[in-house]
Amino acid sequence: MKKNRISLALCALISSSLSFVSVAEETESDVQDMSDPLAVYTQAGFGYTDKGLNLKIGQTYDTGSDITMGMNVLEIKGIAGGAIGFRDSDDPQFANVDDSIDSIRFRNFTVDLTNGRGAQVDISWDFDSNQGSASYSFIQALPKMGMFNFYPLAGLGVAAGEELVPETGGDLDADQLRDRYNMHGTFYVAGMYSKMQITDKFWLNYNPMYLGSISGSSTFKDFGFEGDDSVFAHEFAASYQITPRANVRYFANWTENTDFTDGDHRIEFNYQF
Repeated sequence: MKKNRISLALCALISSSLSFVSVAEETESDVQDMSDPLAVYTQAGFGYTDKGLNLKIGQTYDTGSDITMGMNVLEIKGIAGGAIGFRDSDDPQFANVDDSIDSIRFRNFTVDLTNGRGAQVDISWDFDSNQGSASYSFIQALPKMGMFNFYPLAGLGVAAGEELVPETGGDLDADQLRDRYNMHGTFYVAGMYSKMQITDKFWLNYNPMYLGSISGSSTFKDFGFEGDDSVFAHEFAASYQITPRANVRYFANWTENTDFTDGDHRIEFNYQF
């Protein structure tokens, strides 16, 4: 991916691996429903992806309120992609696949148990493109409709990183700031998480997200999202609950500009402590 584009990781700001607290009346020591996108629990996970290994650690914490819960999650992505990933680095589209870490992501979640409304701070940095973002968003659980659950989401964020070069051309050395980094601008994200419960142990997720620039440099406003001013991103997941504390999940992320086969794919194992 070219350095003058915000990475696909930004376009999938909030992945379906995000977890908030369940609105069910459960104590922190209870086993949480891992199929619930609003479940908060201490967890560890790892994933085998097309670009290497991913590691994830999540820790709940005391918010100081009886009606809210919170969790911090740290993810490290793309470890040893050249050695064990299944993308061909000779393909120009995947030239950045190597053995170094691709990106890191930190998220803080809080949720109100009384109304099923959550909030998220999401900070990420992509080492391949030297681009990062920070955002704040709200998510609201809607009443269950048969086998379906829907969680609309909306938020705002800022993007920063190496100077973006216009798609029409430009000299990176001439365009960048003295320290090589700047604040590109602000953006919005609007979308929804959805869950389809097939059985007690098997469920599907589809999470569409629409992102677009609000303000900032002309380059960011015109080309900041995969060479455009906005992008429609997709995520699909199929999950199986092995035990109440362990599950295995398949994820696929792609956008309107990226074919499903060329998107990000991973198999992830998660364990709840």
